[in-house]
Amino acid sequence: MSAYLVIKALHIISSCILFGTGIGIAFFMLRSHYTDDLSQKHYAARNTVLADSVFTLPAVIVQPLSGGWLIYHSCYAWNTPWLLASYALFIGIGCCWLPVVWIQLRLSALIKHSLASNTPLPNEYHRLFKLWCILGVP
Repeated sequence: MSAYLVIKALHIISSCILFGTGIGIAFFMLRSHYTDDLSQKHYAARNTVLADSVFTLPAVIVQPLSGGWLIYHSCYAWNTPWLLASYALFIGIGCCWLPVVWIQLRLSALIKHSLASNTPLPNEYHRLFKLWCILGVP
């Protein structure tokens, strides 16, 4: 098997991981939002952060590296319009994802505090969850 096919497979697999993990994370975080059980909310938030660390972050690193390698070895011009659109999408979505990671960490901390203090979730939680939904759509 050629190096090109291996790198191409890694590129495709990492894009599937990005999409699949994003859908999975969104599903579990949204499901946990509709329960009153803070333990379930905390479990979902904690595992969302873990999934982003284990799956999304490595895929985010592999995508531009493998993509750049494929572009170079396919002899495409770096400024081909469809590639420029791909760069813009990747950067734009990344600009949404970075705050989402911080929000997930903050949501987890807020839930943990409410669990420990046996208090309801603060308004900050609800505000951040709405922002997480908005930024998570892209």
